[in-house]
Amino acid sequence: MKAWLVVNAFLQQKKFQEIYQWLYEACKEKKIDIQMHTNQDLYMYIKNSRLELCEQAQEVAFVLFWDKDVILAKTLEALGFQIYNSAFSIEACDNKSLTHLYLANKGIAMPDTIAAPMTYANIGYTNLEFVEEVVDALGLPLVVKESFGSFGQQVYLCHTKEEVIEQTKQLAGKSFLYQKYIVAAAGKDMRLQVVGNRVVAAMERTAKAGDFRANITNGGSMRMYTPSQEECAMAIAACKYLQASFAGVDLFYGEGKRPMVCEVNSNAHFKNIYDCTGVNCANAIVDYIYTCVEKNGRNR
Repeated sequence: MKAWLVVNAFLQQKKFQEIYQWLYEACKEKKIDIQMHTNQDLYMYIKNSRLELCEQAQEVAFVLFWDKDVILAKTLEALGFQIYNSAFSIEACDNKSLTHLYLANKGIAMPDTIAAPMTYANIGYTNLEFVEEVVDALGLPLVVKESFGSFGQQVYLCHTKEEVIEQTKQLAGKSFLYQKYIVAAAGKDMRLQVVGNRVVAAMERTAKAGDFRANITNGGSMRMYTPSQEECAMAIAACKYLQASFAGVDLFYGEGKRPMVCEVNSNAHFKNIYDCTGVNCANAIVDYIYTCVEKNGRNR
């Protein structure tokens, strides 16, 4: 069986290279002839009005797409490649506003969320009356979160209406959202790594003193965690609705210890969960893809 592992050409730091290597080695263990490509090697090329790849297309059973280059993902799908995760899933998870949109009305608990109205960077917000409505609806403090961001970055806690207004002005031209601040969830969450229809690893993360974000990258701590049946079901359902074959689902507790979805990461960086639990999620991901391809056939 032949396959491609597609990664980002510009994320070459050690922590990313390590993940790429684990995925590569997991494929080799399954006797998959895996070839690594970057989104710089493969890109959309429309020649004489026909869609092509700049790279000569090869016959591969699947593409393990470990990047967020949605245009390339959609290009590969349009050319008949079977990719994991799908372009829809990558886009839906990468854009936090879309994540909440697609999970709405599905019976999945989430914080109250308001998407910021779009404006243009060169114009900004010429009228900020809507901020008053946001504050009235969500209360203070409230969370302002950019739609695109990783490792707990681009997330801000605003304590006053003036802070909300200032943060809104600073983000003009970007996609972002406002969320109700869940007091019970401050500084703690759970990461559940879902592969297929099961949770293969889980950890609880606790923020460093003075930070409401529980990300390890920001100095938080972690411990092994045994999720409840309700938490597992919620994480698996979120992946189902976002069409994610695998993902890291972040949950936190609302009032009354009620689990809620914070966000879903289609390309979850699983080094920390490995250090915490000893579970190498790369093996589970590749095993799942291999089983799917063997069962459903090879699309290209």
